[in-house]
Amino acid sequence: MNPDRKTLVLPIMLIVVGTGWLLTTLGITPNIDWIWTLGIAAIGFLTFVVSGFDKFSVVAGTFFIVTSLLSVLRQSGMISFDVEVPILVIVVGILLLVVRHPSIPVPDWVKNAGQLE
Repeated sequence: MNPDRKTLVLPIMLIVVGTGWLLTTLGITPNIDWIWTLGIAAIGFLTFVVSGFDKFSVVAGTFFIVTSLLSVLRQSGMISFDVEVPILVIVVGILLLVVRHPSIPVPDWVKNAGQLE
């Protein structure tokens, strides 16, 4: 990982957790567990920061970001858990189809694994 990217992790995590905490404290969204929800979103965004844009980050990063958004909807009472899970399964299927596109690069760690043999 690039040293510049490593220094982004802590500040981004602090901003994410602080934002959720502030939203809860101000009563804007009191019924949402922001530490959990924003933590999941942060994992998604940090996947792109750490891995860059490749087949792994597109699937994993996007999945965590969508999971975070659906978590907000579920905790707000807009969707139920029974709706959230099938949507996540559909999202994974769509993402796996999207990353088949040749313009999305294979991660370096996959390329390097083939050279070890």
